[in-house]
Amino acid sequence: KSNSCFLSMPLPALGCAVKYSGFLDHMDKPFCTNSYSRLPGLMKLGKDITLWGLEIGLLTMKKGEVAKFIFAPNYAYGKLGCPPTIPPNATVMFEVEVLDFLDTSESDAFFELTAEQQGMFPLEKVLKVADTEREFGNYFYRKQHFTNAKDRYKRVLSILGRSPSSETEQSQINASKLLVLLNLSLTYLKLECPAQSLAYGEKALEIDQRNAKALFRCGQACLWMTEYEKACDFLVRAQHIQPFNHDINNELRKL
Repeated sequence: KSNSCFLSMPLPALGCAVKYSGFLDHMDKPFCTNSYSRLPGLMKLGKDITLWGLEIGLLTMKKGEVAKFIFAPNYAYGKLGCPPTIPPNATVMFEVEVLDFLDTSESDAFFELTAEQQGMFPLEKVLKVADTEREFGNYFYRKQHFTNAKDRYKRVLSILGRSPSSETEQSQINASKLLVLLNLSLTYLKLECPAQSLAYGEKALEIDQRNAKALFRCGQACLWMTEYEKACDFLVRAQHIQPFNHDINNELRKL
């Protein structure tokens, strides 16, 4: 594609997880790669990914797609190159696989507002920001970066503390909050902090007292803390709701 259609376009605020390898002409080994990492980190276009050609190439791709791009020098390292690895005026080839995309534009804009401005933000957009931040947390959780995941989930709770103007709004806020509380309860178990896991599980039960996941998390946390009677109460209540749940039944056997 030509330069002209991209030069005036601002890059969207995208976080992307990509596997990439860069090659020079007539070289079999890449001069840069992250393809040996099972779960590469989440990078932002224009911030962590700054190679012009690679930014443009990624904007043409979909999640799960694999592509090869050949970049002329003005799309890559330019007249000077990047000594000693990249010679001047080098044409380079990149193999790229897109593992995940997260559009952070609305989320980034929201967190640049003052607290007062955030309070005036339409609930629909607040919930969208909450979903984006939770997805970031889920990504970090899948990477087993549990502290980062916990911080993202807590960030979501901070924006869901607003006062609703109707029962419908309260219901929407609670639905979003419940997912985050369940995620926090599980994440604190992974961080080996059962007391915090129990606290967030119980907050989830305040929203939905028959939520089997929340009861299960509370039971796991109590079992970890050797509070066996409380663990039994939570797990039996969870089993009544989901009698054939393999995880719940296994935890009861352990108890």
